[in-house]
Amino acid sequence: MKDKINSIIARIKSVNEGEPWFGRAAFELLDEVKGPMVYNKPNQETHSLIELLYHMITWADFTLKRLEKNKEIDLAAAEKLDWRTIDPAVHTWEEGLKEFKQLQQAILANLSSKDDRFLEEKVDYRNYNFEFLLQGIVDHTIYHVGQIAYIWKTFKEA
Repeated sequence: MKDKINSIIARIKSVNEGEPWFGRAAFELLDEVKGPMVYNKPNQETHSLIELLYHMITWADFTLKRLEKNKEIDLAAAEKLDWRTIDPAVHTWEEGLKEFKQLQQAILANLSSKDDRFLEEKVDYRNYNFEFLLQGIVDHTIYHVGQIAYIWKTFKEA
């Protein structure tokens, strides 16, 4: 049976490139962001747009590696990359967005081969199952894309 898997796949697609309930899709919003201001912080208490994007990449990659049962990229490796130091020569918005989209597509491709029983399996390095992880990564995307949209709008209006 694949009812739950198909529901999760539909939710990921909706959030990223469909017509989600909260407004515009993540990819559409992220595609609008550009320019050197992605490295600016609105204040010292917040993250820059590029930091938020690479944070999202870290946890999308962690999710994919868990789906793949990849033991080389473990929790410690993900945590080391989380909130990494951004080097504008290496970390560009365009490359980051391309990577984020590729990770989302890879997650969908991986999920398409699974059935609902898989969702009950425990996630490596965590005390929860794959259903919780996958619902969480969707929520994580919505949360941070909302932050990015707000900061981007603030920068554009300044």
